[in-house]
Amino acid sequence: MERFARSWDLIKACFGVLRDDKELLLFPVLSGIAAIMVLATFALPLVFARVFDNGFMPFNLIVGFLFYLCQYAVIFFFNSALVGAALIRLRGGSPTFSDGIAVAWQHIGPILGYAAIAATVGVLLKMKGKRSGFVANAVRSIAGMAWTLSTFLVVPVLVSQKLGPIDAIKESAGLLKKTWGENLIGTAGLWLGFGIISFLYVLASLVLVFAASSVSTAFAIALAVVLAIGLLLIGIVKSAISAIYAAVLYRYAADGQAPDGFDAQQLELAFGRK
Repeated sequence: MERFARSWDLIKACFGVLRDDKELLLFPVLSGIAAIMVLATFALPLVFARVFDNGFMPFNLIVGFLFYLCQYAVIFFFNSALVGAALIRLRGGSPTFSDGIAVAWQHIGPILGYAAIAATVGVLLKMKGKRSGFVANAVRSIAGMAWTLSTFLVVPVLVSQKLGPIDAIKESAGLLKKTWGENLIGTAGLWLGFGIISFLYVLASLVLVFAASSVSTAFAIALAVVLAIGLLLIGIVKSAISAIYAAVLYRYAADGQAPDGFDAQQLELAFGRK
């Protein structure tokens, strides 16, 4: 319980960073818009060609790879901008939106390289071979989880060090081994906490829309649109907090220093090197 309490304290401190720099919310907004545009561009080949259902055919591999490459490129770019701005704040600075974009542009080469690697992994994990039973699906799930954990700190590494994507992945895995404690509890807590909030929000929204439908259909539709925007805002905040949390973890794991606004002893207890 003490570990959960310390992780929650760190999450609250991350909310403090977001409160001081609300501009950070622009990065997940733009990332979401760009990702939707990429998805819309690839929607027809992905759906009608059944790219991920027909095995390792050349056309499927090319389309799947290009989709993941474009999707990851825009996501990693804006996530790098967000993490870069967050790291400036954690070092005591006062970042602007343009500061974050500048950080991402300075590391555009490694970001695109990492996107290419992630796209390759994504295609391999998504494609279904001739044997796609329970065991094969379980192996893919475990491999996907291992990949997610080992690359947890890649973006902070890329924007902080002059490393290529492969070396950044190695560095991320090494740093995660040193901090194999409440960092995972905190990350899981973010997913669980926002998951519960989203579930309760959707449940309450359905009740409100149902009640509004008895008054007016137009009113119910308008209310549903407003509530949908609210759900998107929850997702945006969650993305921003997750990136800040990764920046905090990286800063302490790499430098052994407590960022401004964070208690050094608290970080030592939560992210004590193993």
